[in-house]
Amino acid sequence: MRLSIILPTLNEAEGIAAVLAPLQALRRAGHEVIVADGGSDDGTPALAAPLADRVIAAPRGRARQMNTGTAAATGDTLLFLHADTRLPEGALERIAGTLADHAWGRFDVTITGRPALLAVVAALMNLRSRLTGIATGDQALFVTRAAFNAVGGFPDQPLMEDIELSKRLKRLGPPACLRERATTSGRRWERHGVWRTILLMWRLRFDYWRGVPTERLSERYYP
Repeated sequence: MRLSIILPTLNEAEGIAAVLAPLQALRRAGHEVIVADGGSDDGTPALAAPLADRVIAAPRGRARQMNTGTAAATGDTLLFLHADTRLPEGALERIAGTLADHAWGRFDVTITGRPALLAVVAALMNLRSRLTGIATGDQALFVTRAAFNAVGGFPDQPLMEDIELSKRLKRLGPPACLRERATTSGRRWERHGVWRTILLMWRLRFDYWRGVPTERLSERYYP
């Protein structure tokens, strides 16, 4: 297995080195890290360049950035990692073992931050994902290139791209829901308030389920 780790970035200068540094051991082992930047103006590409195999400019939007990164990748296994998320120890070995009988999967997640309620948010996120077979971007989704290509990659939409990709991949088979925990930042919850963010996300998911266009949902998510 050769793993391609694809990170979509937009103005992540403050933390990009911290998320890329732990991936250097994987690079030395022959795997690759690709940063797909959506037009940062804070120096993110320059900071990422020494710590990635490629830094490429991509049309803004996570789905488009991740699809562009995939097109440049050479690995037979893809892992999509948000710029504020870190992999658990032993992630490579767990992915390799898992893909022997699954086409795709994701990790459980821990959300870092001051509010104690974030632990509850993470637990519910992991449980919901396990029950529904839907993975979120914070959970470090991984997939074989063959399966990714078979479902047409990420949909060209500005929000809920991870949900839609999961729905497509479920047609090929259920995800492997690994209990090892990726660690992601609780910065959005802290910035906007935990309860307010929870309510917003549930409303967005409900509206997506009932067919509200993702362009309208994106305006509420990125005000």
